[in-house]
Order: sequence, then C-alpha cells, then structure tokens
Amino acid sequence: MFILGINAYHGDSAACIIKDGELIAAVEEERFSRIKHWAGFPRQAIDFVLQQCEITMRDVEYVAINRDPHAHFWRKVLFTFTNMPGPSLVINRLKNRKKVASLENILQQHWPEFDAKVIHVHHHLAHIASSFFLSGMERAAVCSVDGFGDFASTMIGVGEHNEIQVNGEVLFPHSLGLFYLAITQFLGFDKYGDEYKVMGLSPYGEKNLMREMRQIVLLQKNGLFRLNLPFFCHHRGGGKMSWDGGEPKIETVYSAKLSKLLGPPRGKHEEINEHHRNIAASMQAMYEEAVFHILTHLHRKTHEENLALAGGCAMNSVANGKIHSATEFKNVYIPAAAGDAGGAIGAAYYVHNVLLGNKRIAKEYNAYLGPGYDDAEIENALHENEKLQQGIAQDEFCVVQCKDDEELTAKTATAIVEGKVIGWFQGKMEWGPRALGNRSIVVDPRREDMREILNAKIKRRESFRPFAPSILREHVCEYFTTDTEVPFMMMVLQIKKEKHSQIPAVTHVDGSGRLQTVAKEQNPLYYKLIEKFYQQTGIPLVLNTSFNENEPIVNTPQQALQCFLRTKMDVIAMGNYIVSRV
Repeated sequence: MFILGINAYHGDSAACIIKDGELIAAVEEERFSRIKHWAGFPRQAIDFVLQQCEITMRDVEYVAINRDPHAHFWRKVLFTFTNMPGPSLVINRLKNRKKVASLENILQQHWPEFDAKVIHVHHHLAHIASSFFLSGMERAAVCSVDGFGDFASTMIGVGEHNEIQVNGEVLFPHSLGLFYLAITQFLGFDKYGDEYKVMGLSPYGEKNLMREMRQIVLLQKNGLFRLNLPFFCHHRGGGKMSWDGGEPKIETVYSAKLSKLLGPPRGKHEEINEHHRNIAASMQAMYEEAVFHILTHLHRKTHEENLALAGGCAMNSVANGKIHSATEFKNVYIPAAAGDAGGAIGAAYYVHNVLLGNKRIAKEYNAYLGPGYDDAEIENALHENEKLQQGIAQDEFCVVQCKDDEELTAKTATAIVEGKVIGWFQGKMEWGPRALGNRSIVVDPRREDMREILNAKIKRRESFRPFAPSILREHVCEYFTTDTEVPFMMMVLQIKKEKHSQIPAVTHVDGSGRLQTVAKEQNPLYYKLIEKFYQQTGIPLVLNTSFNENEPIVNTPQQALQCFLRTKMDVIAMGNYIVSRV
C-alpha cells in the first residue's frame, strides 16, 4: 500500500511516500524550484517520490494532507464575529483554505489517473505524528509548537503504540511562533524563516529585558500561555501571508504598542547595536521560559520519560539543547524536518498508523531520503559544463577520479587539513533544512579565521551566525558537556572550555556548538571522511555548513558545479570525482 504525504500552499511545500509503512522518499519542493521555503503546490516533489517507488499516481491508495480546512470550524466562526478582523485578513485566510480544500481537484488536473482517497489531517497531529512515529518510542509525551496551523499553535498529549491522545491546545491568536516572528520582524529581519538569525544573535546580548518580555507572553497556571494581544496585530488584519512566485511572505505582525515597550524597531539595513542584541537575548530567554513551562506541565501530567517534539518552533536548537537540564524528560526525539515540510510525513503516518490501524515498523530512520546520482550522471554533468571544461583546458581546474572511497576520503581530508573549502556532494540529498554530510561544505574547525574565509568565499552572511560541527558519535563526550545523540543537528550544546581553543571555528561566542553526531551506520562515507581528518589531526570533527550560496541547498550535480564555479570554493568532491582549482 502506497500513501502519499503532502504539505502544500504553506511554507516549505513538500512530498513524501510510504510503502507498507516504510518511508521510502521525501523532498521539499524548494530543492527543485530553487526558491527558498517554496509555498505553492509540490508538483516536482510528488513526481520524484513516485519515481523513487517506480510507480504512477494510479498506484497510490491514499493521499494525506497536513491541513484540515474543517478543523475548529465553529471556533473560527466565533472568533470572526467576536473580534471582527479586517476583511483583507478574512479574504486571505479563506483563499488559502479554499486552495487546501481543492487539492483533490488539483491532483486530478496534474495526474488524470489519480484515484486515491484524500484525507486531511489536523496540522498539529501531523507534526506530532512526524516525530512520534519515526522516533522508535512505544510511548512518549508529545508536543507540537509553531506559528499556526488549523487555528492552533500548540498541541500536547501522549503517544502510545498506534495512538495519539491530545490533552491540551493553544488556539489562535495566541502563539509562541508568532511571538518569535514579531520580535524577528521588530529587529529588522523580514524574510520568511529569519528567526534562526535572531537565535544566532541572542548569545551576544544581555537578558535585561525580561520584565518587558513577560508583559508580552503570559504564562498560565494550566501549563500553557497566552499573548498580550495589544502588542500584536495578526488577529486584527495584519500578518497576511502571500507567496508571489512561490516565496512565502508574512506582513508585520506586531503593533505600534511594541515600540512603546521596546523602543523603535531596527531598520533592515541599520547596524545592530547593544539594545538590539539585548532584545534578541531576552526574547530567546522568554521563549525558553514558555516552552519549558509547557514541557514541565506535560511531564507532570503524563509522567513519561520520553518526549517527541515537533513544529516549527522545534527548530529552535538552542532551546532544544536545554530540555534535558530544564525538564524531567530523559529521552528527546526531534525529527530532521520538524517544521511544516515534516507535516507531509506526519500526515502519511497518521493515516497509516492511526486511521488505518496498521502496525508500526520498528526501524530507525535517517534523513537521506532525497535525490541521489551515480558516477555516470556526475561524469555527464562534468563533461557538459562548458565553463568547467574551458577552465580545465586553461589549467584552471584539475579533475581526478578516485578508485574507491578510501582514496576519495583520504584526498578530501588532506585538502581540509590544508585549509581548503570543500564542497561535499555524495549520496542521497538530506530531508529537512540541515546539511548532514551529503550536501555539505566542509572545512577545518581548528582555524579561527575559517568563519571569515567561508563568508568571504561563499556564504556572505551575517558575521554573528555560528557554524556547526559534525563530530564522530563516539567522541561527543570528549568535546561536549553532554553526551547526547544529535543526528539531525537539532540541539545546541556546550563545548567543554578546554576544547574552545582547539575548535574555534565551530565554537560560538557563548561556548556552544550546534552539533551533528555522525554514526558509521547512518552515513558511512561521511563518517570515513571525518575519521580520515581525525587520523591526520587528532580532531574528530569538521565544520559543516550547507552546500549553497543564498539559495536552497544544491540538489543536482549541475547545481553543485554552478555553486562551485561562481564562488571561491577550492574543491568539490562529487561521487568519486574531485575537482580542484589549480
């Protein structure tokens, strides 16, 4: 039985497919459209996952969608009549609701043979399912926190075997995701998904605005929270979402009253000052206070040791790294795509496990679920690139074909030791927003100047944003204060003080690192590369950042080559081929 999961007409449109309960493929549409956070219909993503199973749409029995237009219908009606939001906001929401509700017709238009049953799954149930059903946990407390989806922003409960029991929700217009978005916009970061920038900025400031933040987010005795709504406008007509050309955009969600509390908002191109840094630090601290308030209440209510966490706010790796110390949960699972893309997987598994009652498959999943390319396809890409071939003829580039993985990883590790910037393009592309060793740029973490080199050669991003370490799993306890498995780079942990000087390129200003633990069984080739670097340097980790330049992570060999050629990257390793600048 094939179940197709879809996230459409929302940020990070995506598709996945499961066969008899096994996850076969998953990919975000942005990797094909080349527009970050693409929010339209995931046509190319659907085509890819069908191809991976060697089937057509005729073979799909169920389509699971991570939005339910009928969820909380009467609450929506009551809210509209009680609060009288502006007509533009109502029209905006109704248009989006209509698109989601008409997905069956859209599927029929694109694939005339389409004959599957379409099931709409509540947005937050899909989030929870994406974490719990992939966690391997038989029982767990479950929690989803994000901006909004199906009129809710937070959902808590318990997962057991094939069931998810909900025992608490926070409904529109109250949302921690909207709180974080409001402060992100206030600080001059207006792009969809810019919250991670403010998270990276927060360690540079002082948490001296907590009194003000606690006026904005009001913790409740029931373990949940409310927003102090006069500081916001998303419930009165602001915060409309659009996706012209596929790129999602959200209008301003904070009101003029926020400026009276925090001072004037930062202009987009205004220099970041001490006050801005303090706002970021205080906002991050307030977010953590609210999340740990929810999780502490959830633990008291469920007495579970395990936690399955999801939702867009579960991308806050700084807060995630403190869950073990701030709550009583002993085991925490956060999926590779905790945000809206992951809802495609969650919706599919909710249908398979909950609605159809099928037995869960006991399998540990990795994030390598996207397109992959063999050496023949890579060789064709090399031959067809005119700029590369001209450069080879002029002795600007050198191409070497390695005989095996041993030679490939040894040569690449040596180039890293020499201080070169490496594009590492191997195997199947990662699912989710993080580069996890298959579409990565890899460099030496020992060099303090490597962050500046990366920004100058490729990234051209804000200097305050940290870079991440990929570390061999068995060496985590030597470098970090907590021995935690973090395969999807979803937690920021403290690096031991005596190690700061050894790996300055991946040590943030507060002594932390957003690590990826690399196990041999999860990614043997990337493990071997780090192992080779370790053998040459005594350091069991490398700096890992996404293989891109202000664009979605590269998907194809052609895109990887284009990124290599237009930047100042030194080496690209694709399959068994190594291309170097001479």
